[in-house]
Amino acid sequence: MADDRRWDRRSLLRGAAVLAGATATAPLVGGAAMAPAGGGDADALFKAGRFEEAGRAYEVILNKDPGNLHAARLRGYVGLLANRFADAEKYLKMALALAPDDKDANYFLADCYIRQDKFGLSAPHWKAAGEDGYAKWFAAVRGEAYQVHGETARVPFQQMDPMPLVEASVNGGPAKRFTFYTGAPNLSMRASVAKEAGLSPVASQQTEYENGVIWAYWGILDSFRLGGIELRNVPVSWSSTESGEDVDTDCDGLIGTWVFYHLLTTFDYAGRQLILRRRTPETARKARAAATRAGAEPLPLWLAREQYLHSTGGFAGVAGSRTGVVGVNFGGVGEIAAGMRGDTAKRLGIRTDHDRQIGTFAQSHPAVVYPCYPKEIRLGNAVAKEVYCYSNPNQPVNVPWPYGTGFDTMGWFSHCFWKPYNITGDFTDMTLYIARGEAA
Repeated sequence: MADDRRWDRRSLLRGAAVLAGATATAPLVGGAAMAPAGGGDADALFKAGRFEEAGRAYEVILNKDPGNLHAARLRGYVGLLANRFADAEKYLKMALALAPDDKDANYFLADCYIRQDKFGLSAPHWKAAGEDGYAKWFAAVRGEAYQVHGETARVPFQQMDPMPLVEASVNGGPAKRFTFYTGAPNLSMRASVAKEAGLSPVASQQTEYENGVIWAYWGILDSFRLGGIELRNVPVSWSSTESGEDVDTDCDGLIGTWVFYHLLTTFDYAGRQLILRRRTPETARKARAAATRAGAEPLPLWLAREQYLHSTGGFAGVAGSRTGVVGVNFGGVGEIAAGMRGDTAKRLGIRTDHDRQIGTFAQSHPAVVYPCYPKEIRLGNAVAKEVYCYSNPNQPVNVPWPYGTGFDTMGWFSHCFWKPYNITGDFTDMTLYIARGEAA
């Protein structure tokens, strides 16, 4: 989480077809680092993942100094992490009143608007943030996006490994095999699938990809059906080589975080299915009740940089244990249960096999990670002991914005960790529920 490639942000299919999590942070093109302007204690709380306390501390600063751009920007970001849109808009607009061209505040406010499906409002802020492709894409959305038709869908996994696959229909066509990955933002598909569906791009961009060049396209899809749930008027992307061929053929497309946060989603790994429900107070109440009966411990859920999910978890080694903010990746590829920063493994004395380095990609460039075996990894009541993980010695615990989230994360939990569990993400209350066994 905030541990993924630039081409994940561009929604290219390979985002789920490479070892998920063993990667570096994706840059925001045109961004500028947020240099502190006072409020060191507030910044320390924010970096440590103590977001509620940090938010209050930034408010204290703003009460004394209403012209503090840094405090206004970060207070807005704190609201955005928890999907508290009124708070986020209030403080981000305050920041932009102080500095209308501030790229970071514009980025946050643009993201705030797309989470609420206010795509037209987001477009000028994407442009001000330096994201011209996004600006053109979202300006082209007409009417209500992500219209949900149907109440519930149980969509079985067609396979679990090396990546989960489910069947979906594009514009009423025959079933296609889609993977999913919450390290990617929007719905995306192969160029040949987009052509078959009759899609035309509203924006395009040439971009580097694994030592080559490809074209990324953005458009609007009429219909995307997963079992008994159909989404209409959906922003979608696809990519092709310079000659127009598919970039990847491992699957037909990728379902990213934006689709899942429009629904009440259960990633039922134990039951080998996705459970998708219309987001209503009643479905949320039933999901909470079911999770409580199953013994699930409610965990906080934070959403950073458009798609990266975070919660609170812990790692333990021979030198001790630590709990803090961790990334949570659903879907993707890889045999690891978790990945961790090199500093995390070193400080906790986690056994790391430096003789068996593994070459992978980070930010579309070669990277080296090492197998490691923590004594325990934990997310609420979900625990795994002495399991196979990765350590990336070159990843710092905190990567400042705009190249990372700006707060400390020890590591991330990946595809294999979830296999004994079902996990429900409530993006209204921003709560994660993890229960052992198949979902009821």
